[in-house]
Amino acid sequence: MFDLDLVKKVYSELPEKVKQAKGILNKPMTYAEKILYSHLFAAQELAAFKRGADYVDFAPDRVAMQDATAQMALLQFINSGKKRTAVPSTVHCDHLIQAQVEGKTDLSVSKTANKEVFDFLESVSNKYGIGFWKPGAGIIHQVVLENYAFPGGMMIGTDSHTVNAGGLGMVAIGVGGADAVDVMAGMAWELKMPKMIGVKLTGKLSGWAAPKDVILKVAGILTVKGGTGAIIEYFGEGAKSLSATGKGTICNMGAEVGATTSIFAYDESMERYLRATGRAEVADLANGVKEHLDADDEVYANPEQYYDELIEINLSELEPHVNGPFTPDRATPISKMKAEAEANGWPMDISVGLIGSCTNSSYEDISRAASIAKQAEEKGLIAKSEFTITPGSEQVRYTIERDGFIDTFEKIGGKVFANACGPCIGQWARPGAEKGEKNTIVHSFNRNFSKRADGNPNTHAFVTSPEMVTALAIAGRLDFNPATDTLTNKNGEEVKLDLPTGEELPSKGFDVKDPGFQAPAADGSNVVVNVADDSNRLQLLSPFDKWDGQNITGAKLLIKAEGKCTTDHISMAGPWLRFRGHLDNISNNMLIGAVNAFNGETNKVKNQLTGEYDAVPAVQRQYKAEGIPTIVVGDHNYGEGSSREHAAMEPRHLGVKAVIVKSFARIHETNLKKQGMLGLTFDNESDYDLVQEDDTFNFVDLVDFAPDKPLTVELVHADGSKDTIKVNHTYNEQQIEWFKAGSALNLIKKQNA
Repeated sequence: MFDLDLVKKVYSELPEKVKQAKGILNKPMTYAEKILYSHLFAAQELAAFKRGADYVDFAPDRVAMQDATAQMALLQFINSGKKRTAVPSTVHCDHLIQAQVEGKTDLSVSKTANKEVFDFLESVSNKYGIGFWKPGAGIIHQVVLENYAFPGGMMIGTDSHTVNAGGLGMVAIGVGGADAVDVMAGMAWELKMPKMIGVKLTGKLSGWAAPKDVILKVAGILTVKGGTGAIIEYFGEGAKSLSATGKGTICNMGAEVGATTSIFAYDESMERYLRATGRAEVADLANGVKEHLDADDEVYANPEQYYDELIEINLSELEPHVNGPFTPDRATPISKMKAEAEANGWPMDISVGLIGSCTNSSYEDISRAASIAKQAEEKGLIAKSEFTITPGSEQVRYTIERDGFIDTFEKIGGKVFANACGPCIGQWARPGAEKGEKNTIVHSFNRNFSKRADGNPNTHAFVTSPEMVTALAIAGRLDFNPATDTLTNKNGEEVKLDLPTGEELPSKGFDVKDPGFQAPAADGSNVVVNVADDSNRLQLLSPFDKWDGQNITGAKLLIKAEGKCTTDHISMAGPWLRFRGHLDNISNNMLIGAVNAFNGETNKVKNQLTGEYDAVPAVQRQYKAEGIPTIVVGDHNYGEGSSREHAAMEPRHLGVKAVIVKSFARIHETNLKKQGMLGLTFDNESDYDLVQEDDTFNFVDLVDFAPDKPLTVELVHADGSKDTIKVNHTYNEQQIEWFKAGSALNLIKKQNA
């Protein structure tokens, strides 16, 4: 069992810390507030912090990193001057394994292809006291849920879906690597006190509805930015009726509405899951402080008084949803999908159905999907679409193989990929994707942005539950509703699928031969971390230059991005994942997916020095070579999606000075600040329209940079005319010091020295 002493410490201090917080707040507390106020950094003065306004220093209990983001995080930690992490930390190798043939083959290929990176992560982990989960051990969020997440705890992770741990009652928040370095170095982690969105669940799921449909419904209500700056707290009798892993699925996809995190209060389903995963002692400890692992009764009695926004969903009336394409918040009930698909010209034939991923790879998920596959085989049906399964961990994979589920899937044509992210993050060598053909896939993943799964911009990806994916893959049609429609089997008979069934937890218990964990050396002082000078995968970091104290003038517009510009658009994954540890090489993908507002094209911007159009990184590299600062302009919710800080580090590395947008996604805005960049928003959103292709930007009053004080920027157009605009920022005094020092890491290193 991991972190038991940590859990004991948190629970021993929890009652008194909650009592003190109540004394200051003088009101009933939500569950999330109890965790937040009990995890204040030692030097943070206790106060009634204003939601959505006050920056607060926190002390998370632990840090988790996946292999793609861990590279840059650990390269930064090496520069921090620390000899060992201050809190329990782990690295999970799950992003670099490409899905192509089947699990064993793909894992073997990946271990060879990524040996340099895996060896680096293993050696750094060994040196600095970090737990290392080897390739094939499983997806970070599933492994964390099985081994580390605990009710009432607080964790940060270098992946936006760290929030998955809310399914076990933990405040778990996705961050960039620089934030992780702060916590691993024993420093405070800063966050603006989140607002609170309450989701009251009544009734109970039935029929084809699954926990996934709760968050698909919520996404349709809140949209991809409706949860920004807020924690979503689920409660009610409906919440108690859900399994812990079902809760995890709901929390996982809270990232898709921009929420800081999502959470459920501790209940019997969490206790069952803790005991089933070998953590009975944690369950016993949690039971001892149970009253503090829930919101106060008054909060639930009058939720409208204690949450900034309230949503109510009756699970008994909830219909299965299929969200997409191209965005996870386009929510369509299955009963309306046929009409919606026909009206929009979406391809009706489903080419591939994919289940699993960090979002839906629990034993319960797999068992319910397997129940559909089993009856399909018994009724003479074979999947008309390709069908793939991605287990979330080796423990889940081993257990479902023991219980016959893998054999069941294979009988209808299913193929099992490695215990890794795979297609969910673009690590899918899909045959024929390069042809760019218009097609439809359905999956149980969390995101479905254009190009995300297979790199094909014409792949229409739809998100739904594992059991619905299985049914739709068997039917081969997007307009199939298993609740009402029949299928023709191989004997020409009309048959109807029965309702899915499954087990919340394996009746025989979980089992695994080798979970894939490697403990670090007790003393890592003699461990050597080697990075070859000629490596194209890894590169030691050089500090960014500090601010010269002058106004930024003569800055050229690099790109004015139009519409959705996620971190996938700013720094693509897929084949680029291999460069996540080499800042200069991965910078060659900077903003290549962003749509240029002036020509509607991607990776084609005007070079103001030559008048020619070229790829974004190529143009930016010329500006950098000439010592010319540049500006990026963007639309709403800029930086939505993954926590990858490469989307902030690449522009910083190549010489971009500021990003000015209509609004930011939370993690990306923080990442920009951490790397010493200016993340600014238009005071008047219509000023976005004033920006012209040949513009030069002059900052008028940056020398007076101060909290709560807008900045003035002069736009000089090609014809000599000018517009002066006001831009806002959310920098506090500490964050302005990051900017002045050149990055937060520069400041940490200076303080450590």
